[in-house]
Amino acid sequence: MDLPPASTPPRLAGRSVAILMESDFVEEEISYYQKRFAEEGAEVLLVTRLWGQESLTFTGHEHRAQVTVRGDLEALDYDALNRLSALIVPSGMVADRLRYSEDVDRPAPAVELLRRAFRLPKLLKAFSCHGLLLVTATPELVAGRPVACHNNLVGDVRNMGASYVNEDVVIDQDLITGRTVDHCQLLARAVIDRLDPPPDGAAGTPGTLAVSGAG
Repeated sequence: MDLPPASTPPRLAGRSVAILMESDFVEEEISYYQKRFAEEGAEVLLVTRLWGQESLTFTGHEHRAQVTVRGDLEALDYDALNRLSALIVPSGMVADRLRYSEDVDRPAPAVELLRRAFRLPKLLKAFSCHGLLLVTATPELVAGRPVACHNNLVGDVRNMGASYVNEDVVIDQDLITGRTVDHCQLLARAVIDRLDPPPDGAAGTPGTLAVSGAG
């Protein structure tokens, strides 16, 4: 009697992916990340600056849908970041809102979070569309590195010393960047393939990889 084929375990089983959140997020993008990473077995965490609250509810950009977030980005110290596999800065106005600091002489907590995250090469950092706005206060994090971004941000990334690449998704080791929210499927696929390289090993090759086309 033939035995049933062994089931393939989820590619991201036991891993955690954190997504930064604020108001004016793109609803379809966040929903896609939550579904897609969960399909691969990952725990998906939504985190934000809670301002001392237990939770905050944010409103989407297009459909005014609401999402309640309970994860505190200020609690993501090095130990917590080491338990993550990927940190995603999504499209919309999330990055712009999170870079606000009530004290202009001190960086916003989300900016400090990025500084910690970029010190951990095993942690993937993924930015979609306008997400790189969060890096403007710390340009040294992307200086000299190839990135994709929305056309509106090309001047910004060049001023930060990054190298703009005219592609839908650019993978540079632990840094993954996407052109627009319409390429969030490609961005998610790049994260998954980077964490669990396909058999051909392409996604696991150190260096820069440009990805174009529909997800």
